[in-house]
Amino acid sequence: MTTQFQCQVKTITFDENYTPAESTRLTTNFANLARGDNRKENLQNCIRMINKRFNDLANWDNPTADRYSLELEIVSTDLDVTGAGEFFPAIEMLKTYIIDHKTGQKTDGIVGNSFSSYVRDYDFSVLLREYNQDKPTFSVPENYGDLHGELFKFLLKSDEFRSVSQKAPVICLSVATTRTYHRTTNVHPILGVEYKQDAYSLTDEYFAKMGLSVRYFMPPKSVAPFAFYFAGDLLNDFSNLELISTIATMEAFQKIYRPEIYNANSVAGEVYQPSLTYDDYSLTKVDYDRVERTELAIKQGKYTEANFIKPYQAILDNWLQNQNQAA
Repeated sequence: MTTQFQCQVKTITFDENYTPAESTRLTTNFANLARGDNRKENLQNCIRMINKRFNDLANWDNPTADRYSLELEIVSTDLDVTGAGEFFPAIEMLKTYIIDHKTGQKTDGIVGNSFSSYVRDYDFSVLLREYNQDKPTFSVPENYGDLHGELFKFLLKSDEFRSVSQKAPVICLSVATTRTYHRTTNVHPILGVEYKQDAYSLTDEYFAKMGLSVRYFMPPKSVAPFAFYFAGDLLNDFSNLELISTIATMEAFQKIYRPEIYNANSVAGEVYQPSLTYDDYSLTKVDYDRVERTELAIKQGKYTEANFIKPYQAILDNWLQNQNQAA
């Protein structure tokens, strides 16, 4: 008999007073800022960067560049795989709300943007590391990412998630340092110039198992392309302001966490390979420890292994097999 999985959705406002929930991964873009002595200043600077970039892109009928601001909400989706009411934190994403100070309207933006997952931490920071230990060449285990992908699709189809957003999420991440991107002649008025590459990165393949396609765009006045993961039609399913809300939010986070790429002092050329060893870049006013963040990802992966993967291995394997048979 297959256990009927259950999920629940919780939301919390991301602002200068934000305090991460106990179940939140501390490596998430939002939670990582809300730590240490400078937490409030970090949050204020990040939100200021987001709003400034939004008005920079939404510049029509906006002569003083202050017509809009964004409100951000963290959407946490938890999963119960036993039916006993024991929920494990599955994924967290950000939802944007667009505030038009000229009309007084508040409208929904996009759910997704940043993406946080304990199972993804396990896959990348524990399973993949252990599988490749002492091996001469890098490879991935058979069926790598299958469980995470099916769990993600299950959660998105749930009534609980649909109560938060009727549209599929758009997740915006850094391009891969292991790939070379080529500029095309395709230019979108908001997303900017499109880049393409021939070989999917490990992250691209992982997100494909979540049912998401990827396109790479460098927005106006940005210095590097972003990877946009989506279901459906990225260019036609969302309004200009919705797309701007994602760009403004994630460019701020990427300037903080990957300044070598997204706060570089030169713009990506026709052929572009991003690098974290590039030294001609500027720092933001936000404190961030990359080494600590990497160490936390490993700890979170091991936490997932001990509290979710191993205890419920049989249930998860059986459920995944049934999902594959039903596909």
